[in-house]
Amino acid sequence: MNAIQKLTDVDFGFVRSDLKKDLLQAIRDYHQDTPLYCFSAEELARTYRQFCDLFPGLVTYAVKANPVHQVIETLVDAGMSAFDVASLAEIELIKQHSPAAALHYNNPIRSRSENRIAFEEFGVRSFSVDCLSELKKLRETVGNKAEEVEASVRFHLDLGGAGYDFGTKFGATQEEAVELSREAVRLGFKVSLAFHPGSQCRKAEAYRLYILAAAEIARSANVDLFRLNVGGGFPVDFPLDDVDALSVYMSVIKEAVEQAFGDNQPELLCEPGRAMVAGSTVLLTKVKAIKEDGRLYLNDGVYGGFQESHIIRMLPRFEVYTPKAEKKKDRDEAFTVFGPTCDSLDQLPGKLNLPASIAEEDIVAFYDMGAYGSATTTDFNGYRSDRYQAVTNFD
Repeated sequence: MNAIQKLTDVDFGFVRSDLKKDLLQAIRDYHQDTPLYCFSAEELARTYRQFCDLFPGLVTYAVKANPVHQVIETLVDAGMSAFDVASLAEIELIKQHSPAAALHYNNPIRSRSENRIAFEEFGVRSFSVDCLSELKKLRETVGNKAEEVEASVRFHLDLGGAGYDFGTKFGATQEEAVELSREAVRLGFKVSLAFHPGSQCRKAEAYRLYILAAAEIARSANVDLFRLNVGGGFPVDFPLDDVDALSVYMSVIKEAVEQAFGDNQPELLCEPGRAMVAGSTVLLTKVKAIKEDGRLYLNDGVYGGFQESHIIRMLPRFEVYTPKAEKKKDRDEAFTVFGPTCDSLDQLPGKLNLPASIAEEDIVAFYDMGAYGSATTTDFNGYRSDRYQAVTNFD
């Protein structure tokens, strides 16, 4: 099995049933010891339509957030025609579901063979670069067809304020981006600019600063941009986080583009991952044990669906149900919550305020778990969090 097949041939444990249940019925039928993702195609399609209504440009999906086949199928059926991909495996996955989809290979670091396969075998014509060596490597790949290819120069600013600072790994400085843009023009590429303010970007104002910087880069390089990619980073409304509404982010982007570019505005593109798919999925977990001192153990943890919880130090909204799907509403107590593995690091951040009556076999339903849950789960200690059940909306 090659690297591409590993992603595209596995069904990620999706329960093979065309019968959709509502969430409460899924809870009543939840008898297994493994965690279960309840996925609503309707909710994902609704979120995609919201992005299309609010964003003044092309809306793509960052596949890395959740590459489950049903997610891709839902977006294609809803009308999505372009995707942000970061590997050959993701390219193959999208080609299975949408052969004509436009693919934006926005991982700025690629081997020569990855460039060649993407360009020659899959017809990719949009690549991100953030340094001169990668730009030259791409030019060697495309040969005399550079005029067919978009070279999207990725830059970063030191702003902070996001759950993940991508600038520590990717992105040229503004000065470097000017030189890269000039060189990309000289080499014959269609030149775009791209940025990503970081996953779970908490303040919409970051996009304004990036867009103003992009306009300054374009002016300094004397380049008419083919496109401006404003990245992803749009946040999920976690209970303990302070984020602006999606509509605020979109208003800031529109205003900033008008301010920065005036009548010479480039085409816009965004690549949401987390904000696109998170709300489509509720993760059902089960209480395995409760100790007398208040330590509680679930059947999923940081080596599974909560892999990033120790990084962003936040959890989404959750509710507790009995096995008969009766919601528990009694007074809360603070519990230290661990996952199922034999590792002391397998602990959810902080303490969770759970009903005092919580008991073994009760179900804790975590909302907004469609992003970076099953996509980053491991097999550590023989536990894995990747089974899915189709459900209707969660209302």
